[in-house]
Amino acid sequence: MRRLLVALSLLLGSVSQAQAQVSAGVALPGVQIGINVPAYPRLVAVPGYPVYYAPAASSNYFFYDGAYWVYRGDMWYVSSWYAGPWYVVQPYDVPAYLLRVPVRYYRDPPPYFRGWRVDRSPRWGERWGRDWEDRRAGWDQWDRRAVPRPAPLPGYQRSYVGDRYPRDVEEQRSIHTTRYGYEPRETVTQQHYREAGGWHGEREHGHDRRDAGERPPPGHRPHGEGHQGDERGEGHGEGHR
Repeated sequence: MRRLLVALSLLLGSVSQAQAQVSAGVALPGVQIGINVPAYPRLVAVPGYPVYYAPAASSNYFFYDGAYWVYRGDMWYVSSWYAGPWYVVQPYDVPAYLLRVPVRYYRDPPPYFRGWRVDRSPRWGERWGRDWEDRRAGWDQWDRRAVPRPAPLPGYQRSYVGDRYPRDVEEQRSIHTTRYGYEPRETVTQQHYREAGGWHGEREHGHDRRDAGERPPPGHRPHGEGHQGDERGEGHGEGHR
């Protein structure tokens, strides 16, 4: 019996270690959203939109206005680095061009997308209610001849993999503002760039954290203006699934 218990203990220990190796991600402040991005993803332009998506991803993963965006669990998240940390964006603040991306580009569509036309935007008003529709009136109406150019992809992040991925939010911010000179157009993205760690919020363990219920103050200019050397991204104009 004792030998059996020892064997089971060793087996469980090896399983736990393997699980830890599989689930180990970048330990950063922010929100854990349950996705694993082990390396810089291949991003492809959504035709007719200033948005990229990741066709090989198992999540709803996009790049727009100089930041990465994920839609998961009925919430949007943003990050300036491909593997996070991720910060909650309230439905009222999600940029319109992200909301306009057709259903077919969601690689992990939620069940309530079923029955919706794949060549149309998700029915956000139906999902988020009348108050949201009233406050975001016109989100699905735009001049398709005046779509802005997509932001350049921060291709410099390809070399930051595994142990090289910056774990400190201040280090992330420093590298990003040095290597990537794009100035965001959207207020919500400007706020994300401006604040150390992505968003303003309570100080916890020496880092800024975003409270999921907190709304960002509008009208701030992006951090790091005036840097040069934007990196043009690959994938623009590529085909799609």
